[in-house]
Amino acid sequence: MAKYSEEFKMKLVSEYLNGNLGYKLLAKKYNMPSRTPLQNWVRSYKTQGVEGLKRRRTNEAYSVQFKVDTIQFMLETGASFQETAEQFRLNNPALIYSWMKTFNEQGLGGLKPRSKERPSMSKNSNKSKGKEEKKLTREDELERENELLRLENAYLKKLRAFRENPNAFHEKHKQQWRSNSKKKDTD
Repeated sequence: MAKYSEEFKMKLVSEYLNGNLGYKLLAKKYNMPSRTPLQNWVRSYKTQGVEGLKRRRTNEAYSVQFKVDTIQFMLETGASFQETAEQFRLNNPALIYSWMKTFNEQGLGGLKPRSKERPSMSKNSNKSKGKEEKKLTREDELERENELLRLENAYLKKLRAFRENPNAFHEKHKQQWRSNSKKKDTD
């Protein structure tokens, strides 16, 4: 995947916003393989300004609660990964996708930050850790199951409402999302 400088991104966003060329022609002009990055840069610029175009050099550690809030927002509003990223001021919608996938596969425990240390080579420490994890695992497992059931229930309700009346469902969620984004703008 090609990495583009902030100056290059700003140049293309400015050219798009001030010029007569659309996404496709601009991407072709600058030999980009796709117009999608340009579309994402323009969206990020519109919602976050120049900060939205900056590449974050540090791996920011997001709290479990932040990750759950992000996933919950997406499920409740029906927002896309891009819209959710904009709402929570994230530059990378794929990050939300990975959180969602991890949550579906591993539950809340999967969203917890992992230790960056090497595990101990001692056999004794592995045995004692295994016993402690088994005691906590049941509780974590029940929490995970509860959260998955809540999310599944919310998803099925949304799906049922969508099947009954797709147009009304989309309008309702567009209005909710617009009113939420207006509240953020006035703060």
